[in-house]
Amino acid sequence: MQEAENISIYRRRREQLAQAMRSGVAVIPTAPERVRNRDSHFPYRFDSHFYYLTGFAEPEAVLVLSSGKSILFCRERNPEREVWDGFRYGPERAKERFGFDEAHPIDELDDALPKLLENQSALFYPVGDDPQWDSTAMQWLNAVRAKVRAGVSAPDRVQDVRTLIDDQRLIKDAHEQAVMRRAARIAAGAHRRAMQSTRPGRSEYEIEAELLYEFRRNGAQFPAYSPIVAGGANACVLHYVANDAPLRDGDLLLIDAGCELDGYASDITRTFPVNGRFSGPQREVYEIVLAAQRAAIAVVKPGTSWIAPHDAAVRVLAQGMLDLKLVSGSLDAVLEKETYKRFYMHRTGHWLGLDVHDAGEYRRGGEWRPLAAGMALTVEPGLYIRADDDVPERLRNIGIRIEDDVLVTAQGCEILTAEAAKLAGDIEALMRDAPKR
Repeated sequence: MQEAENISIYRRRREQLAQAMRSGVAVIPTAPERVRNRDSHFPYRFDSHFYYLTGFAEPEAVLVLSSGKSILFCRERNPEREVWDGFRYGPERAKERFGFDEAHPIDELDDALPKLLENQSALFYPVGDDPQWDSTAMQWLNAVRAKVRAGVSAPDRVQDVRTLIDDQRLIKDAHEQAVMRRAARIAAGAHRRAMQSTRPGRSEYEIEAELLYEFRRNGAQFPAYSPIVAGGANACVLHYVANDAPLRDGDLLLIDAGCELDGYASDITRTFPVNGRFSGPQREVYEIVLAAQRAAIAVVKPGTSWIAPHDAAVRVLAQGMLDLKLVSGSLDAVLEKETYKRFYMHRTGHWLGLDVHDAGEYRRGGEWRPLAAGMALTVEPGLYIRADDDVPERLRNIGIRIEDDVLVTAQGCEILTAEAAKLAGDIEALMRDAPKR
């Protein structure tokens, strides 16, 4: 029953894309395997657009939508290679398992596409994504154009298919929401484990190992991105990934880490004291960031502009900077002149889904996009106070970010990552009561 439901999910998505195209042929390839060094490959990860439409996770595969049919081109069964690399579906089994109308060997793609493009109005594919695919698409089109004297017409329009799929992917269906809840739960557990494993004298990479262990132990296939495990001043480097410094008593530790489960990403940031107790200045800054996140989440609901959570967070953060004597002037002046950007320089969130920075435009026709039920986003305000001469000494090298995954619902929003402690008192209690590891 579950398998039949999954087939219907992917078939429905392909039908929706075909309706958006109206006419023409779409070609959506998956990602290639990539060599890491010599004959060793990076762990394989499919293309998100392709997987969204097919559920098919093998490399060397292409989806074609043509004349109401969904056609898969994939690797054939190969007993010898399967001894080395593992099971392959092959066209016949893939057709049955994933609900395609047709399936053929990948080696037949170049012969099949010119025929499928004959007398079609448009070719949709990921234009500009890969030079080899651009070249191949032009070869198909030229092969059709060569038949013009036989009365065959070639597509007169080439369009990026990703634009259409991006719009579909913005609204998460019930299946996607369920997977994202599980991914969020796994990541929240990993952050709790990290908090309980942290103490002075350990190293950032040791805490990273605790995160990765918890991800895999609970079934997540990969981290969703390179984890940030940043102690002390390292937390003021937004994309710090070295994760090799010792953890010092009195410092904070910022962890930005999420897992990928069945293709879907979670994305959580928590900041907490290495020794389990916030100092006065640390707690003061922390409460400002937490209040900014509360203000941002409070406006996440259908119809709200995408930028509204960011604006709400910035207003709280700017007032906090004034209270901390990090900036001067009136609140309106700080906002207008954007002097707050010295200590808060990024947006408050991004789309989340099959990619950690998921598909979808943020603006449409020059206007910020309104939120709608089924959209998923992060809410992640922060303050990054580097050790500059004009910064109060008690605040130097305090870097704090708090990030949750949020699903827009008909009534407002659901915080998917709520199981990860973020109240200062809850964090201190969790670390105080940590089992010995």
